[in-house]
Amino acid sequence: MENLVFEGFKFMALGMGTVFTFLTLMIIAMNIQAYIIHKFFPEPTPTATPGSTATNNNKNAKVAAISAAVSHHKNAKG
Repeated sequence: MENLVFEGFKFMALGMGTVFTFLTLMIIAMNIQAYIIHKFFPEPTPTATPGSTATNNNKNAKVAAISAAVSHHKNAKG
């Protein structure tokens, strides 16, 4: 009976070790892949365009509309 329990623990440790090793190697491979991708394909830096002020005004209008809607909803009786 003890031999079967020992075999069970041995297989459990073998399986858990295999999964841990695979996940560790996968994380290392993904980090290497991310490094290579960022090295050859860097993120473009955003630049200010002349139309950016219109975008900011549009965002301000959206914020004002949302805050007005929330205020109206809070003050509405129902």
